[in-house]
Amino acid sequence: MPRELTIIYEPAEDGWWIATIPEIPGAFSQGRSKAEARANVVDALSELMAARREMALEHPATGYETEALPLSATAQ
Repeated sequence: MPRELTIIYEPAEDGWWIATIPEIPGAFSQGRSKAEARANVVDALSELMAARREMALEHPATGYETEALPLSATAQ
C-alpha cells in the first residue's frame, strides 16, 4: 500500500493555484499561492475523510467491527 499521496498543482486564473489529490476522489482546493493551496487541500482531505467516516458509521451492517488505522503525514 502506498504510504504517500500526490498533490497536483495547476495554475488558475489571477495567480491562484488549484491543488488536487488524485488518489482520493473529491479532495481538491485552491489558494493564492501553492503553499496556501497545499494547506487548503490537506484541510479538505481531513474534512472529506471525517465526513465519509461519519456516513459509513451512520448505518452500519449488523455485527460489524471497526479498527482504527493510523496514518501519519510529514509537513513539508
